[in-house]
Amino acid sequence: MHHLIQDEIQKLSSILIKIQQDAVLLKKIETIADVCIEAFQRGKKVLFAGNGGSAADAQHLAAELVVRLRYHRPGLAAIALTTDTSALTAISNDYAFENVFSRQVESLGQAGDILVGISTSGKSPNILRALEIARTREMITIGFTGKQAPMMDECCDHVLNVPSDETPKIQECHIMVGHIVCAIIEDKLFGAQYDPLQQTAKVS
Repeated sequence: MHHLIQDEIQKLSSILIKIQQDAVLLKKIETIADVCIEAFQRGKKVLFAGNGGSAADAQHLAAELVVRLRYHRPGLAAIALTTDTSALTAISNDYAFENVFSRQVESLGQAGDILVGISTSGKSPNILRALEIARTREMITIGFTGKQAPMMDECCDHVLNVPSDETPKIQECHIMVGHIVCAIIEDKLFGAQYDPLQQTAKVS
C-alpha cells in the first residue's frame, strides 16, 4: 500500500514538473485566462462541459467563477452544462447523448461566449459536437485534454494538453490548471479593488 501511494504521488509530480518546465504550455494557460478575462469584460459568459470526472471538473470550475476562488468579489457568468438533469435526460431521450451538450450550446451560447470542453481522451463525441456547434455560433472554443488530441485541435481555438495518457492524472492536472486560470482571472479583474478573502474592498 505504501508503494502505491508513493508511486501515485511520484507520477503526478513528474507530470507537474513537465508542465512547469514547458514554456509553450505555460503560455497557453496564460492565453486561456486572458481570453476569459476579455470575454467577461465584454459581458460574455463561459460554458463548461465534460463527462464523468470531467463533468465534476466542469461544475467545480464554473462554481469557482460564479462564487469565488480567493477574492470576495462580484460573480462572473459561468455555467456548467452538466447540471440540469431535465435537459440532460430530455436531450438524450429525444435526440441522442451525442447532442447532450450541443443542444444546450445552441440554446445558451452567443457570439463571443466561451465553451470549455473537457475530455481526457480528446475523443468524446458529445464534447466534440458541442465545440463544433459553438464555432458555428461564433463562440471561442477551449479544450482541456491529454497528450494526444488531434480531434480537439481541429475544433478548438485553444487546447490545453496535459502531458500524460493516464486519465486520473490528466484530471488532476486539469483541476490544477483550472484553478490557476481562475486565480489569474480574479487577480486581473478584481485584484486592484479587493483584498483576498476579505469581505470589503481595499481602502484607498
